[in-house]
Amino acid sequence: MKNLVYLTALFAFLLMGCNDSEENKNDRVLTDSSGNINNVSIVIENEKWEGSIGEALRRNLAAPVDGLPQEEPLFSLNQMPPEAFTGFVRKNRLFVKVENGKPASFKIYKDPFAFPQSGILITGLNNEEIVAQIDANSEEIVKVFKTTEIKEKQRRIKKSLKDDKTLRDQLGVSLKFPSAYRYAIEEEDFFWIRKDIPRGMMEIMIYEVPMHVIDSDTNVIGNIIKMRDSIGKAHIPGPVEGSHMITEAAYAPYLFNSSLDGKFAYETRGTWEVKNAFMAGPFINYAVRDEANNRYIILEGFAFSPATAKRDNMFELDAILQSVKIQ
Repeated sequence: MKNLVYLTALFAFLLMGCNDSEENKNDRVLTDSSGNINNVSIVIENEKWEGSIGEALRRNLAAPVDGLPQEEPLFSLNQMPPEAFTGFVRKNRLFVKVENGKPASFKIYKDPFAFPQSGILITGLNNEEIVAQIDANSEEIVKVFKTTEIKEKQRRIKKSLKDDKTLRDQLGVSLKFPSAYRYAIEEEDFFWIRKDIPRGMMEIMIYEVPMHVIDSDTNVIGNIIKMRDSIGKAHIPGPVEGSHMITEAAYAPYLFNSSLDGKFAYETRGTWEVKNAFMAGPFINYAVRDEANNRYIILEGFAFSPATAKRDNMFELDAILQSVKIQ
């Protein structure tokens, strides 16, 4: 009987020890991840990077960003051989690791070596299987990486925030944007917020329109263009008399169904220009359906920075717009 009690107590002790070990594993302390926004480490042998696998990765992860006036890649890719993926390099926030000679698979790893971090492991018995895995899962890879980077950008923005009390009081909208921005226009139903950058500006507009402005018929993109152009004429003047911002007529904007603050939104990406002046640049516009208040909240970011890359500027604006909370 004593032996039975002893064995029972010993088993319970060992079980508790296993549980403690598992909890310690789950609660392990991770160091901070590193890396520039939208930079992805590609861990693959040099010869495979130069072949069909590298082509598939570049085709899907370095595809042009929608709505920019010049071609710029979704992500900047930094290739390294597997033996280099060790130590501090493993702290890079985004990485894709390719392994040949294993059954075809695609796996997403969250915070494997640092926090926050998103890692992708792609395997295949040969090059063809690996390329097939890349092509079949490219949308998921881009979605995971974009989500990670938006959250990281928003975390950095929160370190020094501009007061949005007036915005909340006037429009019932909260937005987290850096203190480097300033209010250019603060009206009852329209806000224009700006930030100086080298050789240009980054701009945000927030306003409201009745739901019928966008929902009056099925031509949603046409209605959004009309709305943008009327706002540009009323509030965004150009450098010469009679000039103002309009949607670039030569190229139709991209239109997507999206969601902000748990509400349906139309997401429009394209380029703007100034009527009667040589100025242009990219914009991103969210029309958020606020059914409780029978309105659309319009959130737009646009940039002016001639002859320079604008991907990262627009990404910052997108991260700001996606922080919106509607009362």
